[in-house]
Amino acid sequence: MNFDSTSHQLEAYLCRMQVILLSIGLVALAFAGIAIKILVKKDGQFAGTCASNSPFLNEEGEACSFCGALPEEKCQKPGETAA
Repeated sequence: MNFDSTSHQLEAYLCRMQVILLSIGLVALAFAGIAIKILVKKDGQFAGTCASNSPFLNEEGEACSFCGALPEEKCQKPGETAA
């Protein structure tokens, strides 16, 4: 009977380890995907970098620190569009 209990404990431990390793693998895959996108993009920049135009991020209505656009304006940097 003791062998049965140990076997179930080992099985439960292995199941938890599989879930943990799978989670770590998926997070690593996500980071690798972002890193590859940064390496492939020209100058490592993402399009639409006027995040300060978002009312959730810019409650005071300040101009964008990247291009100077006000919240109601589009991105003023050539070749970029507002996010």
